[in-house]
Amino acid sequence: MKVIYRTPTVMSLGGREGTVRSADGCLDLEVAYPIEMGGPGGKTNPEELFAAGYAACFHSAIKRTAGDKKIAIGKSIVEAHVSAGQMEESVGFRLAVELHVILPAAEIEQAKEVVRGAHLICPYSNATRNNIDVILSVAPVDHQTYYVT
Repeated sequence: MKVIYRTPTVMSLGGREGTVRSADGCLDLEVAYPIEMGGPGGKTNPEELFAAGYAACFHSAIKRTAGDKKIAIGKSIVEAHVSAGQMEESVGFRLAVELHVILPAAEIEQAKEVVRGAHLICPYSNATRNNIDVILSVAPVDHQTYYVT
């Protein structure tokens, strides 16, 4: 891989009950277990941070794909949900992702085409492909939800 960007060092102090900080100071957050995992909630957590990164990156891939294909998408939105759960077949844990893309100016088939194209170029999609479940859906001009395969 030809590296074009590398993050500053990001460190965790205290794991899920501590802080995450980047060496450049741009990231400095308290983290906690969510209530659903027995924690106090009220702070961010690794799953939220992953959802934020994936949503932002996928959104850029949506805009690039739409631009390359000259497809009007309107004021687009990408919503990400990350789930964490215990693996049934072992003692470990897994993640799953749902990405819902809103493309208010795109026709149905064009909207699906844009989402498929974005999924091919997004680094997060490429990192997770065949590793975790990623469910893609899109709401185009008719405001209905369509799953994208």
